[in-house]
Amino acid sequence: MASGTKRKRSSSPPSAAEDRPGSSGSSSQEMGVIKRKNIVKGNEGGLKYICDVCSADITSTVRIRCAHPACSEYDLCVPCFSKGESSRDHDPKSHPFSVIEQHSIPIYTRDWGADEELLLLEGLEVYGLGSWSDVADHVGGFRTKEEVCDHYTRTYIESSQFPLPENADPKDLSLIEEIPREEFQARKKRRIEDRKDAAKSAAPATPKQKPTASVPACHEVQGYMPGRLEFETEFCNEAEEAVQHMMFDPGDGVNPRTGELEPEMELKMLVMNIYNARLTARADRKKIIFEHELLQYRRNNIVDKRRTKEERDLHNKAKPFARMMIHQDFEAFTTNLEYEHNLRQAIGQLQDWRQMRIGDLKSGEKYEQDKQIRAQRPAATGAFDRIGGVRMPKTNPPVEIPPATTALTAPELPERLKPNPHSQKASSLAHAPSSTLHPAVAALTPTKGPLTNGNNNISAPPPSQSKPKYSVPPLSGTAPLKLANENTTDLHLLTKEEADLCSALRLMPKPYLVIKEGLIKEAMRSGGSLKRKSAKEVCKIDPSKSTRIFDFFVHSGWIQKV
Repeated sequence: MASGTKRKRSSSPPSAAEDRPGSSGSSSQEMGVIKRKNIVKGNEGGLKYICDVCSADITSTVRIRCAHPACSEYDLCVPCFSKGESSRDHDPKSHPFSVIEQHSIPIYTRDWGADEELLLLEGLEVYGLGSWSDVADHVGGFRTKEEVCDHYTRTYIESSQFPLPENADPKDLSLIEEIPREEFQARKKRRIEDRKDAAKSAAPATPKQKPTASVPACHEVQGYMPGRLEFETEFCNEAEEAVQHMMFDPGDGVNPRTGELEPEMELKMLVMNIYNARLTARADRKKIIFEHELLQYRRNNIVDKRRTKEERDLHNKAKPFARMMIHQDFEAFTTNLEYEHNLRQAIGQLQDWRQMRIGDLKSGEKYEQDKQIRAQRPAATGAFDRIGGVRMPKTNPPVEIPPATTALTAPELPERLKPNPHSQKASSLAHAPSSTLHPAVAALTPTKGPLTNGNNNISAPPPSQSKPKYSVPPLSGTAPLKLANENTTDLHLLTKEEADLCSALRLMPKPYLVIKEGLIKEAMRSGGSLKRKSAKEVCKIDPSKSTRIFDFFVHSGWIQKV
């Protein structure tokens, strides 16, 4: 029907063309695809054939093709041919002709005619395998690209007689006998009309334009070509200049007498190794860009704006580690770094509150609010002040505190950080046998045994009882040590009772904390209990002092006396 070159197919049905006598008494018969003329796409897709005399559309009807070499692609409609009309160099009296009919009959499948099969093969030859949109337009009849692709795959690729279809035998007329020509053409006409109506009622689709240049309209990262997965300026962009004029001929570079490489060839191989190393480095950098989704510029920019300045600096410092991590591990790594940064800020804020004698989180929150209000308040100037009319310099903006840091110091702490007082119900559950409790309740109920401070649940006094204050026996002939924040930096780490103990024993807070840590660790190894003799060995100080420290720990309930 329509092709770029004149060719024949021996597998075409015998009824594809018939001989008709001409005025000269000669005729010609052509089987298969005729060389096309007037490559014009109609509304229904495919190609259109136009009469060269009256310009009538003869695509879907019988047409007369001149077979004389002087008339190239010369077609006539039946009325013009019957009247003997002619134009240009055509001579109806002496030129042979061919009668070309519509091959609208099924030969391979029930819903595809021979004319469509010919157009399908021709379109694949012209546009190439895989260009299904162009092939579907070439076939016409409102065939979609998915329909054309599926038909070609099922009929030709998956055929047991590949590359020929199942019914490729010219003598196989089973489908032609099963579905008459009139019935098949009526089905085709109904299908085309239905799809034409559906196309008219459908919303107009915006045609997709293929990117032809590296501009922001093609990709959000300017200079990146998504179709080629390349950049306009690559890493080591001049690497190809060193090898562009290099030539390697067979047998060159080898000394025929010694069989060794000549110095010139060794130099060429060294340059090629350098070039390959640069290509490897270029590929590694592209791999990092694609794996860590760095081309998603807009999304990454939105995420980066949500971070504080300190978090952005921390994230930029951690970027070199992305070269040795996958994307998931790098995201977890940066998230943990940000969490550590927020914890450090929260700890520093809590230490500042302790220096200001702030004992609860609610007061600390109010202190921060008042602090910001004072920082934003301009300095007061008097009416007779010399600098009253001078413009005051801008104050430094307040330090930006991340929301995660604020959440760590908020009065509404998470449940896992809130103290869990021992209620009467919890006490009764603790003494109840575990066999009578629900498994979920038993898992949440504290079991018998030493706690982290060496105290048992059974011997723990109820919170309603007031513990008597421990009075430290004074050392004979020794005056108490005066402890203050000015001369003792670690005093805020001690409770009031511990500060009194250190004052009476003349111990600085730092050594006392080391002794406390050693005693508690030793008690935990023995189930929360400790002997007085063992305590003296751990403390390694004056026995009188170690005895008083041991008695204080027993009184506080941190260890048990054996």
